[in-house]
Amino acid sequence: MTKSELSVSRRSLLGAAAGAGAVAAAGGVTLLTTPAHASAPKAGAPTAGALRYKVGEFEVTALLDGYLDITPELVIGYDADEGQRMRDQAFVESDAVRVPVNAYLVNTGDRLILVDAGTSDALGPTMGRLPTALAAAGVTPDQVDAVLITHMHPDHLFGVIDGEGKPVFANAELILPEVDKAFWYDDAAMNGAPEQFKPFFLGARRAADAYKSSQTLFSGDKEILPGIHSMALPGHTPGHNGYVFDSNGETLIIAADIVHLAVYQFEKPDWGIGFDIDSAQAIETRKKFLDQAASDKVLFAGAHIPFPGMGRVVRAADGYRFVPAAWPYAL
Repeated sequence: MTKSELSVSRRSLLGAAAGAGAVAAAGGVTLLTTPAHASAPKAGAPTAGALRYKVGEFEVTALLDGYLDITPELVIGYDADEGQRMRDQAFVESDAVRVPVNAYLVNTGDRLILVDAGTSDALGPTMGRLPTALAAAGVTPDQVDAVLITHMHPDHLFGVIDGEGKPVFANAELILPEVDKAFWYDDAAMNGAPEQFKPFFLGARRAADAYKSSQTLFSGDKEILPGIHSMALPGHTPGHNGYVFDSNGETLIIAADIVHLAVYQFEKPDWGIGFDIDSAQAIETRKKFLDQAASDKVLFAGAHIPFPGMGRVVRAADGYRFVPAAWPYAL
């Protein structure tokens, strides 16, 4: 088929519409000539979350591990009237905001790298879907060369082990921020934490210890692997970290938990979440990151931005607005 055969003009569309109308009017013939069929059973479940983008020469696949529902009691600085207004604008019908948990698989051509690993069975039945998403992407866990962890919370780290505590990614190097590991292995910090958070410490240690023989720590902003640099984003946890992927003049920053609640925190970046270890520092880090991202018009991805979680941010009024990345029509 030639290019001219593919082109559609206003005249051809109007002519086709007029012709179809004339046929229908003349004989009363319906334009739908093929009967509908509904013999196939309904799937009863959403399609596995796996969507692939191109960043330079890197292929980046967004993977959905599942979701959590966050209510206003967990939002620091929350104002009821403002919260209701923003939920209304986003067509959120309840007080709870549905928050995804995203991970990202990066194929550099030389290595297959997973950024964060989801939850396994740690946070209930709406989570732990990363293995299904990986399979939908055509990847098996043993093909992963490295797992980069942004921070050691359950929804980012616990998916590196199975229910028996064995490594899921048998051939992968586990790469952790040194500052974050030091915090989660600190007995004083664990003993001083609220009871409901103590399993976070024990689970983080169990997951990391499963990779003792294939584990690397890093500190500061440095090159982790070719074309991949770390970016310190402290506050949410002491060693909370993003990763900068550069390839062929294009850049993607995987900024982890820089934003938890897209409905609120782009417009109100000074609203925090109860999971922040240092809320004031997390707010400062978020504002600084969003300001720089808007200035540089950089593509970034967030673990809790509506799937696939990739896009850009622009300034709007006193805050910001997220602009989702376009559908990847071609790679």
